[in-house]
Amino acid sequence: MDDKIRAEIRGLVSKYYREVLSKKPRHRIPASGKVFDENEMINAVEAALDGVWTHGRFAVAFERKMSSFLGVDHCVITNSGSSANLLAVSALFSPEIGLNRGDEIITAAAGFPTTINPIIQNGGVPVFVDVKKNTYNIDESLIEDAISERTRAIFAAHTLGNPFNVEKIKSLCKEHGLFLIEDCCDALGARYGGRCVSTFGDLATFSFYPAHQITMGEGGAVVTGSDVMKKVVESIRDWGRDCWCMPGVDNTCGKRFEWNLGDLPEGYDHKYTYSRLGYNLKATDFQAAIGLAQLDKLPSFIDARKKNFAALKSALSEFDCLSFAESEPPAEPCWFGFVIGLNDGCGFTREQMTGFLEKNGIMTRLIFAGNITRQPYFRNYKINYKVSGSLDNSDYAMRNAFWIGVYPGITENDVSHIYETFRKFMGDIK
Repeated sequence: MDDKIRAEIRGLVSKYYREVLSKKPRHRIPASGKVFDENEMINAVEAALDGVWTHGRFAVAFERKMSSFLGVDHCVITNSGSSANLLAVSALFSPEIGLNRGDEIITAAAGFPTTINPIIQNGGVPVFVDVKKNTYNIDESLIEDAISERTRAIFAAHTLGNPFNVEKIKSLCKEHGLFLIEDCCDALGARYGGRCVSTFGDLATFSFYPAHQITMGEGGAVVTGSDVMKKVVESIRDWGRDCWCMPGVDNTCGKRFEWNLGDLPEGYDHKYTYSRLGYNLKATDFQAAIGLAQLDKLPSFIDARKKNFAALKSALSEFDCLSFAESEPPAEPCWFGFVIGLNDGCGFTREQMTGFLEKNGIMTRLIFAGNITRQPYFRNYKINYKVSGSLDNSDYAMRNAFWIGVYPGITENDVSHIYETFRKFMGDIK
């Protein structure tokens, strides 16, 4: 009976998608967005029908499939990419790994706040270096000068799906005994030297917000090749508890009431024993179910992003007042967006251009926080940080760069409309 009812429900969900959601019109060209069909919806309903709802069979299946795709040993899903970053940095400050308050972590000044904020939340000191103007990635040539006796790690993002110079940064980490965290939140599917990004660092993070290469609605993941790191990340995600039972499961260790940890009474319930400073950052099985269906589409999504990037670059390259983000060998980007920078002497401002594009139905976005040290919360919270060298390129990104969409929902007609809109703007501005 259960199988028959489920089959009927799946059929109705599929019908609803085909007859309602798939026919909704689109009146503008988004900078990003989710692309899905009935399979994501069916999976989410299946998770609801299971009645588990928290971390369950879909979460386990997603973690295994994601690990297999990337070629890493461990994947730990969480409720957002921001939480993934918090978990990765917090793992370094755990008793097992041993970073301390006041230790320094080198990162790029131009990026997203939640790459930076976990360093601050854990009592570390972010040390900012500039980005490269052609890639918008951390400038690896500036890192050596930023290293001090308190430096313990580098935390860098593959900006907008464009891999940073992994070879050089890995070499610096090895030479100076530093940990490396790769922020891959924009970069699922990108490769460096044939390997997926996320396979080079001690830890790496992903986001599954609808803007990214795949989505769970909300959601994220931490991946690692270290058994110790995996154990610590899971513990911090699950309230900091010492127990590793799945939700709804008891006594996985076989000695639930036989532990003697901390200053607790001997035999204190292991399910309520906390060895780390933790949170509740778990993902739900609904999220994982949606993500599992998205993973099936990932290869086609990657191809579509690369195709759309190439089409936009070909279409817009005639405008010599503009510059576009570049990759450097052996990087193979999975582009999150199409970055456009205004060259000196172009004769117009970024705001004039983005305003025109927005009025014509082409959504634009900035390079996230720009030079993050200029954001108001740095002043409001009196944040302790350091800057190594100038941040001129970060300021350039803040004032002169933006991006438009390359996500799989972009069509050939969209590319044509984007080109014609740019051409009209250039004609009008003259």
